[in-house]
Order: sequence, then structure tokens, then C-alpha cells
Amino acid sequence: MKKILILHGWGGSNDPHWQYWLSKQLPNLGYDVLFPELTNKDYPNLLIWKEELEDILKNYKPNIVILHSLANTLWMHILNSSKINVDTLLMVAPPNPVLDIFELMCFNTTKIPNYFGAKKGLMIASDNDIYFTKDGVEKLAKKMNIPLHILENAGHINSDSGFGEWSWILEWIKNNG
Repeated sequence: MKKILILHGWGGSNDPHWQYWLSKQLPNLGYDVLFPELTNKDYPNLLIWKEELEDILKNYKPNIVILHSLANTLWMHILNSSKINVDTLLMVAPPNPVLDIFELMCFNTTKIPNYFGAKKGLMIASDNDIYFTKDGVEKLAKKMNIPLHILENAGHINSDSGFGEWSWILEWIKNNG
């Protein structure tokens, strides 16, 4: 049975967010799913989140990792300090690795890894995300050597921009995970 780790970003991904919906769909398809709520999701601390993720990777050993928003930046920090290689990685709506948001400044990094930590993967971003420009995300994907799929007018790819039930991502996982 394949193990899937779903990691939320700043503020979490509760119902009706697509990550919450996905976490309820995947077990019906035979996947073992872990969708933890990281500590203090509204005022996250990089050291705490990094420790939690390292513990999950060591003990749960996921085959597939699905990241949203700030979880992508957390993943970059993990890659900069550890060698990770899962089977499949989905990076959805990565924010600019250097944000001018007080609550998130401890996550800022200019050290972008030159790989994405998986055998295969996909970065999914929007052409109008308030947290990262299209040009910026294109450069990030190129630096990390991960294929990029740009959605038009999808905002931050969250429930506020209409991404609750998202059958496309479920099909992608079934076909590529």
C-alpha cells in the first residue's frame, strides 16, 4: 500500500480546501494517507515544523508527498539539510521563498535546492498567485529541475480561489503516483 503525506501551509487546509477533500478521497482508492496538522499553523515556526517533518519522514516513510503553499518552502529547507528521495512529489502553489510577511519570515530562504527530492514530480502554480509571480515560479521550477504546470487565474490554488473538490489532482495521483 502506498503511503501519502499531505502537508498544509500557513493557516492549514481544513474543509473545504482541496487538500482536505483529497485526504478523504485517497483512502477509498487504497492509499494510506497521513494529513497532520503542523504545530501552530497560524504562527508557524520553521524549527518546529522542520523537526515535525523530519520525524514524519523517518517514521511514516511516505511514497508520495503533496505540498501546498508554505509546506513547499519547508520542503526546500529539509532538502537543504537532508538527502530525501520519495517516489512522487507534488508542489502546489509554492510561495516566493522570500516573503515580506512577518509571521513567515523565519521560513525565508535564498538557498534553493537544485533537485526536488523525488523520482518524479510536478510543480503546479497559478499565473496570478498573490504569493509568487509567474516568472518567479518558472525560475524556481527550473532551479529545482521539476516540471511545471501553470493554471490560469487560479489564485493561490486554495478554497478561496475555488479549489475544494479537485478531481484533476486525484486523477494525476492515480496515474502518476
